Amino acid sequence: MKRSILRATRHPIPWVFLFFLVLPYLLPLVGGYTYLGVEVLIWSIFALGFNILLGYTGLPSFGHGAFFGIGAFALGIVQLRLVQGMWIPILAGTLAGAFFGALVGLFLAKKRGIYFALLTIAFSQMFWFVSWGWDSMTGGEDGLAGINRLPIGLPGLFGIDMENVLHFYYFVYFLFILCTLLIWIIVHSPFGRTLQAIRYNEVRAGSIGYNIALYKWISFTLSCAFSGLAGSLYALLRNAAFSDVMHWTQSGNVIMMVLLGGGLTNFFGPILGSGVFIVLRDLFSAHTEHWLLIYGLLFMCVIIFIPEGILSLFKKKEPVEESLVSGKKR
Repeated sequence: MKRSILRATRHPIPWVFLFFLVLPYLLPLVGGYTYLGVEVLIWSIFALGFNILLGYTGLPSFGHGAFFGIGAFALGIVQLRLVQGMWIPILAGTLAGAFFGALVGLFLAKKRGIYFALLTIAFSQMFWFVSWGWDSMTGGEDGLAGINRLPIGLPGLFGIDMENVLHFYYFVYFLFILCTLLIWIIVHSPFGRTLQAIRYNEVRAGSIGYNIALYKWISFTLSCAFSGLAGSLYALLRNAAFSDVMHWTQSGNVIMMVLLGGGLTNFFGPILGSGVFIVLRDLFSAHTEHWLLIYGLLFMCVIIFIPEGILSLFKKKEPVEESLVSGKKR
């Protein structure tokens, strides 16, 4: 029993959860605010889901902002026109991201390298143009306004006011815990080890019997589902859904988050990268309108001097089941 408790305290996950549990009370001490903490949690979900594809399967998608935006618009459409509430619209946003990800994945599953990346950009821009021009459904340039963070609870007994940013923070925190644990289970399961085998040597993994196209399609669909969930939460945070979240630049942001933190070599890299990106963006933009230039230079320095991300300075690379690639036992 004591050994199990000691082992648990050494694992990073409880410490990550504890940090975000107290984060709303730490932010004011450094000039931050709770809204910023909610953004970090939402982008962490997005980046963790994206890392299933990039970090574990080795597939560079430059169009994941589309599925983030699809989740946002799906939540807005369902809440404003079909069902009031929180849970069903959030579920709709998640399923919409997964559904459209599955459709796009059919065209991408047999592609790799630059062809895979370019197709993701093409599909992303296609979705962006549709959202920009379909005024009757998405609001076009004006987007969908009037999305509300409605109370959650048991009708007639109690309700928790989600308009209170602190309450909404802990609602997102709860979903962040579930997503982190689920993604951890996925990437450390036999399925996740197979994804890593595909990343390290796709041809060899296929030669020992794995259906590469199927695994890549599932990986892409799962990643898009988490993107849709993050997008739906982002729409609730902003009380609106706009086409800007579907642009390819949003996809670039999540890639930077993963690379900054060290998501290619460490499971927790996307979380750290999301925090660094959001906080520095807020800090730099408060002092200069040219914050993107400063951020770009910082990102270049990270890529040049610590290409495996910030966490690579503190932790060795996670072991990979080479037996899946080489066919030999460890």
